[in-house]
Amino acid sequence: MPTPSDVESPTPGQTAGFALSSATVGVPMTVVEVRADARAPEWASRLRELGFITGEPVRVLRRGQPGGGPLAVRVGVSTFALRRAEADCVLVRAADGAAA
Repeated sequence: MPTPSDVESPTPGQTAGFALSSATVGVPMTVVEVRADARAPEWASRLRELGFITGEPVRVLRRGQPGGGPLAVRVGVSTFALRRAEADCVLVRAADGAAA
């Protein structure tokens, strides 16, 4: 599972960020991009409708046990449970002033 330090520099057309599923619990993040999953391309539009849009603050509140999924995630002022595969579609970066 990639961590913020494992993410390679983006190539042209890519956005710097890492999957929300690998974010540390409690650390403030910012949504960078939402990508469609090849297995379920409709997830991207659903996630955007829920509020996962570029620039929106997001934070992982809790991880399910065992295996770390589902994730309780706060985006803006709303809280949702996301499957790990859904959280993989949301790319984030540490919020300004937050340690990833």
